[in-house]
Amino acid sequence: MDFTIRPAREDEYEPLGRITAAAYLDDGLLAFGGSDAYLRTLRDVRSRATAPGAEVLVAAEDDRLLGGVTFVAGGPLADIAAADEAEMRMLAVARHARGRGVGEALVRCCADRARALGGRRRLVLSTQPKMHTAHRLYERLGFARAPLRDWNPVPETADIDLLVYELPV
Repeated sequence: MDFTIRPAREDEYEPLGRITAAAYLDDGLLAFGGSDAYLRTLRDVRSRATAPGAEVLVAAEDDRLLGGVTFVAGGPLADIAAADEAEMRMLAVARHARGRGVGEALVRCCADRARALGGRRRLVLSTQPKMHTAHRLYERLGFARAPLRDWNPVPETADIDLLVYELPV
């Protein structure tokens, strides 16, 4: 691995926000494209990094950001995690870094953090139905679908259903 996984530095919040937003936009993952309200959330790394129970991790090659993820162990950013679970959110890899194992390394780091916490039974995540490449990665790493936990973050919008995956830790 020619890159490292580490906590995001404050000066990286803005560039990581651009990488995250671009990944979701470029992959057609936002229901309303460039006008989607979630775009602001994706760009706002500072709020994630300073939220109680959350940690933003980056993959970096020297000082060049390759991607990032938010690891959540309780607090306001936990969308679906129960008290004995950790959650992974907003995984994104820059287009130029795809195919190098960046996403896998970020997911593995989140699983390691969940194990290290103690008292956590699972690492959980939400994903969109059309994120097929991500689904293959999660399944290869031991995650299993939890269809009874699937949900819609915006109930008034029927087309934003999210699938839930779980990894025993």
